[in-house]
Amino acid sequence: MTQIRISEAAAFLGVSDDTVRRWTEQGVLEATVDARGRKVVDGLALARFARERASAPADPLGEVATSARNRFVGLVTHVVSDRVMSQVELQCGPHRVVSLMSTEAVKELGIEPGTVAVASVKATQVTVEVARDRTP
Repeated sequence: MTQIRISEAAAFLGVSDDTVRRWTEQGVLEATVDARGRKVVDGLALARFARERASAPADPLGEVATSARNRFVGLVTHVVSDRVMSQVELQCGPHRVVSLMSTEAVKELGIEPGTVAVASVKATQVTVEVARDRTP
């Protein structure tokens, strides 16, 4: 199973390294020590933890201007497959990204809950929103 270092876990969860260490010390998130003596979290356990704790952020319009990026690094949290197609869910910080792909690709790439993955989005139509009263 994938082992995630504390600093990487913190980045996936959108919190500080110290917060993840505190959670491991309190038993909220289980950690072990890898062959190099570093504290690590099991990828599947982290994926479940991220999914349980994920919540939609408050709409920031009026406070900040935003534009989503097209590359999202995250943890695979769920995979549903049939003979031909699969649905793969990733938790990318506070964002849930869902991809449909062939089951063959899922098997070839070794995609399973707890796997670190990158979702890349290519779109011909991208909408960027800013607050109406915002001046340049």
